[in-house]
Amino acid sequence: MAGLPLGGLHRLLLIALPTTGFLQSCSAASLYSNYDFNPLEHLGGVAPYFEPKDPPASPSPPQGCTPAQTAYLSRHAAIYANDYDYEEYIEPFLQKLDNNTAIDWSKIPALNFLADWTAPLTEAEQELLTRVGRLEAAQLGVTLSFRYPNLRLPSRIWTSSAERTYKSAQALARGLEIDENYMNVVSIYESEEAGANSLTPYKSCPAYSSSAGSDQSAVYLKKFTKPIMARLNALVPAFNFTANDIYGMMELCGYESVIRGNSPFCDLDLFTPDDWLGWEYTADIQYHYNVGYGNQVSGAVGLPWLQATANLLMNGSTGEQDMLISFTHRELPPMVFVAMGLFNNSAFGGSETTINDTMPLDRINYRRAWKSSHIMPFSSNLAIERLNCSGSFGYDDGDYYRVLVNSAPQPLPYCSDGPGTTCSRNGFEKYVEERVSLFQGFSEKCGVDYDNTTDILSIYTDPGVGNGTVVGKRYEAFVS
Repeated sequence: MAGLPLGGLHRLLLIALPTTGFLQSCSAASLYSNYDFNPLEHLGGVAPYFEPKDPPASPSPPQGCTPAQTAYLSRHAAIYANDYDYEEYIEPFLQKLDNNTAIDWSKIPALNFLADWTAPLTEAEQELLTRVGRLEAAQLGVTLSFRYPNLRLPSRIWTSSAERTYKSAQALARGLEIDENYMNVVSIYESEEAGANSLTPYKSCPAYSSSAGSDQSAVYLKKFTKPIMARLNALVPAFNFTANDIYGMMELCGYESVIRGNSPFCDLDLFTPDDWLGWEYTADIQYHYNVGYGNQVSGAVGLPWLQATANLLMNGSTGEQDMLISFTHRELPPMVFVAMGLFNNSAFGGSETTINDTMPLDRINYRRAWKSSHIMPFSSNLAIERLNCSGSFGYDDGDYYRVLVNSAPQPLPYCSDGPGTTCSRNGFEKYVEERVSLFQGFSEKCGVDYDNTTDILSIYTDPGVGNGTVVGKRYEAFVS
């Protein structure tokens, strides 16, 4: 057989194998395809927490390295619904559903579940943390306890003052602490005149608008929903599905899943993978122009957290806390990513002046680095670690710095001179200086028009902030 020519081997296979369609049935697709698609991993800011492994580098410290300090910035955990999403998309769809009582949904393919489906939330519940959300936050606390077994547990956790962020901080503390009544939660008021000194600095930035990106995302929303509307309206002409109906139904996949554990709106017989990728790209356009590289103030708003945290880690001046943990809303982490140069579509070509060209409004850029599902699901978290490395093959002993986003190590731009994705102390200092030179001047760039503004985030070192309030009994984290 070893000397059989290739043509002879092919003829031998044709003789040996049955000719009853075996070759056709064993196509490359059936032999090697393991295609799988989960809509919950493509829902942008509505996605339940997951770890996309983007990039697939190991979250374990590099060989010879041990965490010495870390700082985390986390979005709050899963809620019933964002107020804008509920009022703009979900509530109008629910009202329309209630008003169309003459439709016999039980006879409509893929939509027959609507015959006895009930809404998973009410207007009064929007913005509240769900039980799944409390579990997400507690799970992050457990994860940190295993990831950093040698670090001292924090005595304080900082959070913006909204109920959903505060409750998330409490739930994380209960997952992280060993003894009850050990950790305090420090609430930072969500002021509109705090300058950069809060965990919601975008609210104090007059140049920032929460509606930024709406016009651009509406362009692709119209494009991706057009065939879906045609298909569903052919099934149920009396309902007259609109683009906003489609968008709200797809949002319900995420929100209902974090309320009830699953949702029929996630069924791929109702919305195909291409439909979900269209939804995701619409959200990515929105966030690109709202809190991403398409908004000129994003970097200036995100820089103060990066600068304050980096200084504390480099100076070793975090007091008795080896972990600095803070909770905020969906807006701040991506703005910090911009300040850090992460998830930049033009990182390996183009320029900041042409960044908007990387998010075209008439087609999906499948190769984009900016994917909101990867960077801002519920409980999305950013970490900066100071690692002490000794005996790492090929590297000098000393301090190195590493960034994780949802457990995935992120290489810093022009700062990759350490083990794995880490950056040396000298390299990290230069990196931070460069980012400061690009984005410093919060008050000026935000067009601040109120008194007593500041460009510095000082909540971690200011004794006037106080020690916060003790978390209390852990079982209360799961009481609705």
